[in-house]
Amino acid sequence: MIGAVTLNLALDVTYDVDELVVGGSHRVTVVRQRAGGKGVNVARVAATLGHQVLALGFVGGLTGELVAEELFDAGLTALLTPIAAETRRTVTVVAASNGDATVFNEAGPLVSPDEWRAFNDRLPWARMSVLACSGSLPPGVPADAYAELAARAREHGVPAVIDAGGAALVAAAKAGAVVRANASELRDALGPDVTIDAGTRQLVGLGATAAVITDGANGMTAAGPAGAWRARPVERVAGNPTGAGDACTAVVAAALADGVEVDWPEILRAAVAASSAAVLTPVAGDLDLAAYRRWLPSIAVEPL
Repeated sequence: MIGAVTLNLALDVTYDVDELVVGGSHRVTVVRQRAGGKGVNVARVAATLGHQVLALGFVGGLTGELVAEELFDAGLTALLTPIAAETRRTVTVVAASNGDATVFNEAGPLVSPDEWRAFNDRLPWARMSVLACSGSLPPGVPADAYAELAARAREHGVPAVIDAGGAALVAAAKAGAVVRANASELRDALGPDVTIDAGTRQLVGLGATAAVITDGANGMTAAGPAGAWRARPVERVAGNPTGAGDACTAVVAAALADGVEVDWPEILRAAVAASSAAVLTPVAGDLDLAAYRRWLPSIAVEPL
């Protein structure tokens, strides 16, 4: 079971328009609405790949009820901690003219200290093979929440995968988690001049079990105590890149949940294929399985 944590759950609303014009009036051609947040995207991709998942997070108000209902309708098992404040929404406007996606993210609800303790007390450690944490932190949650969760996971013998940036990325590395970030988040954490290769190794040096850094069309780099590797997509793809990093996190978490010896070159190959296949889908959390299976055997992994 993969425990997929989304501390800042959201109701994602996507509008399709012909063309986005700032200051203009737009006719929406398609409206999509479903539970969202990076951890939910991880849960959806992992489930698509055939793994058991448990969605974890906070829900509050009418929006929270809609999020819980949509998770149930999607067939995702969830253990959600109620809070007094209203769950946030995000709005994404996708323009058909160029495929660009413009995203509006609400900050999120205020989580009280008692609500944070209740979330931690309800974590079913005995049921989870891996804990995967992704996304922003809502107001009121400790700034080191991910590092705290990674440390607790370690105490229970559960590996943790933390998708974060900036100071949270460094703290998660020091807590011994497997850390994942994109190139921008890596540089926010370690400085604007750090290279992907050097930054990935530096995170391992700080204490991370392993580090996986995505760099868009340039592919991914992974490092662990046994070495470092790079893999690139087979081809450039056009589409919605919003959930590509979450697909990578899902593959990494799934590999750790399997409980077999970790093979980072193979994980990296699958992560690149899944991330590219996620770009082909219109909403984050979906995966083009046919493309994933087609690309998987063709992706080359090189040691660094």
